[in-house]
Amino acid sequence: MKRGATVLFIVAVLAAGAVLITRFAGNESGEAERVVAAIPHYVGAQVCAQCHQSEFDLWRGSHHDLAMQHANKETVRGDFADKQFDYFGTVSRLYKDGERFVVRTDGPDGRLQNFEVKYTFGVDPLQQYLVELDGGRVQALHLAWDARPVEQGGQRWFHLYPDEKVDYTDELHWTKLAQNWNHMCAECHSTNLKKNFDLEANQFKTTWSEINVACEACHGPGSGHVAWANKESGWNDLADKGFDVVFDERHGVSWRIDDSAPTAKRSERRQTAKEIETCARCHSRRSLLSEDYQHGKPLMDTHLPALLTERLYHADGQIKDEVYVYGSFLQSKMYHKGVTCSDCHDPHSARLRAPGNRACTQCHEASHYDSTRHHKHSANGAGSQCISCHMPARMFMVIDERNDHSFRVPRPDLSMRTGSPNACAQCHTDESNEWANAKLKLWFGSDWQPRWHFGEALHAGRVGMPGAERELAALATSTRYPDIARATAVSMLTETSLAAIQPLLGDPSPMVREAALRMVEAVNPEQRWLLAEKLLTDPVYAVRIEAARVLAAVDRNSLTPDQRASLDRVVEEYKAAQLANSEHPQSHINLGLLYTRLGEYEVAEAAYRQALRLEPDYIAAYVNLSDLYRTRGDEQQASEILLEAATVDPDNAAVAHALGLYYVRAGERDRALQSLERASQLAPQNLRYAYVYGVALHDAGRVSDALAVLERAHESYPGDLDILVALVSYSASSGDEELARQYASRIAEAEPGMGSVEEIVERLASPN
Repeated sequence: MKRGATVLFIVAVLAAGAVLITRFAGNESGEAERVVAAIPHYVGAQVCAQCHQSEFDLWRGSHHDLAMQHANKETVRGDFADKQFDYFGTVSRLYKDGERFVVRTDGPDGRLQNFEVKYTFGVDPLQQYLVELDGGRVQALHLAWDARPVEQGGQRWFHLYPDEKVDYTDELHWTKLAQNWNHMCAECHSTNLKKNFDLEANQFKTTWSEINVACEACHGPGSGHVAWANKESGWNDLADKGFDVVFDERHGVSWRIDDSAPTAKRSERRQTAKEIETCARCHSRRSLLSEDYQHGKPLMDTHLPALLTERLYHADGQIKDEVYVYGSFLQSKMYHKGVTCSDCHDPHSARLRAPGNRACTQCHEASHYDSTRHHKHSANGAGSQCISCHMPARMFMVIDERNDHSFRVPRPDLSMRTGSPNACAQCHTDESNEWANAKLKLWFGSDWQPRWHFGEALHAGRVGMPGAERELAALATSTRYPDIARATAVSMLTETSLAAIQPLLGDPSPMVREAALRMVEAVNPEQRWLLAEKLLTDPVYAVRIEAARVLAAVDRNSLTPDQRASLDRVVEEYKAAQLANSEHPQSHINLGLLYTRLGEYEVAEAAYRQALRLEPDYIAAYVNLSDLYRTRGDEQQASEILLEAATVDPDNAAVAHALGLYYVRAGERDRALQSLERASQLAPQNLRYAYVYGVALHDAGRVSDALAVLERAHESYPGDLDILVALVSYSASSGDEELARQYASRIAEAEPGMGSVEEIVERLASPN
């Protein structure tokens, strides 16, 4: 960088409001520049362009560059020529008022109001629009513009929830927290973003250095690099060139195909994941733990990636909900062989390094893989494209097709066992999985020998199949499988597997360690301390704070002064992690649970009340507040809170279940059964609700009804031990010893340690 560029750099810093420069005017020695550069701060893409014009030109016009823009005639793609859109009887109007773009639509109270579009959000295949509400809240409208060409069905307005009526009372309405830019979207669409939520005032004062995803979003604050480029004293000999992170994982590395295999091998092992985790900060489904992101540090120091949960992923790990690549990529062979994001994507333009199959044949020999001999489809057809089989796409936001990045081989046989989709059936919609599996056997013969997949264990755990606990424990403790799958398996285990997973508290993967900590809650606080104390000093923030949460209930009097100080320090870190999302009521529920463990009941109550102040219809806050009153012995207050929740959301299964338990304690049997039955009907997939309802029916003397409820639950979750134990016990006590033996045999099969069929029946027939 030329010396004159330093002036531009300082102006950019002042414009961004990033630092207070105190010794500037009249200083000819350059000391002011050194003062500025000594504190890392953001300088702006225009400064980067002074020396990196080619990279800047690639970035200009990219999806990162256009991630968010001020709304004006150059940036708005939608048709605001006084258009109307009818959504379940609500007619919105989109028009211009001078230079302003305006949407007249249903507001926070359901009435039609005018909202000025302040920002555009994204550019292709759709563009969303952001408006401002009170309290500094910026919200994403539910109407979006289809930016695709007309011949692809584009150039039209559409609703993001076209098949369900989402009105102002719904949590998905555009005015609610789920569509709040500050909380949900902002970190990944702008550079150096700070939410700046004021909890007391209940308002945002959100700031950024640049409105879009610019150079420093990935490289970190550039002031040190500018000083290095200017050869400032103390900066000119730095190996990191003044950056917090240097993306050098690909420097001097090559991928080579030799005669032994048609797939390239990395010339040297990838030693870090800093590039991948930098991308994963935004290209992942994760929760925020801290806004103090430091480039180059582990992702889990500031974010907690989601596991392969049933809501987000199919059992075999294929994408189901919007998960943004990272969780899929962690499952892939490519990740484990050393591939990084920029091996396939140009990091500045965000485009593939080569079009179509050529992106893949950089490393996969074209003569072997890009041929009908391999893909068995006609050349140049959809079936000949690598991504069709190995990166099947799923549609999100109505028109946004995204490819699965787990790079898997199609497994129709796995679909037959787990219900997960496969690429074959996605194209051949008129054919069965059996047909597809037969085709693969015909094509590949003895080479088609699909091995056991971790998805089989996750599926077994999800549906409660016999032996699921053993399969999950085997997956969790095997290093042959991806860490995200192992951590997911850990999260699904019960306390019966605690001994098996205890070594995982020292696993090399922070994702696995964090998941293993959750199981420690199953034992008493004293045992927890023995198991998890060492993780209070774990180098990864997400693991430390989970250890603090789990250990919070430990009796302080049983600890040494140093142990108490260590626990208290990390408990404060956990509180800070929750307050990083203080705009969300769930954070205050988490704090309420923490304070309950600490015995600070008044503070816990205040936390739950805070959650309700933020979201008066947040049912989880009511349920937890009721539990708190019950813990304190105030059943009257507990019931009043639940009844209040029932008026807020009459069809909430958790409220109905909690009310049922209250009526059980109060001795109001009929009302208890009525509420427990309603809970099981509202949430038939919740096994616990069915189990509790069945037990309540039995205790009320309605044995046959209890057996019917539990048998239906057993059909859906055949391996659940609680259900099976109840069925053995109730069948035996009702005199049906043969039925009791049948259920006992299933227990003996699933849990060999429980004894023989006769022993199980004898033990459970007289449980008291």
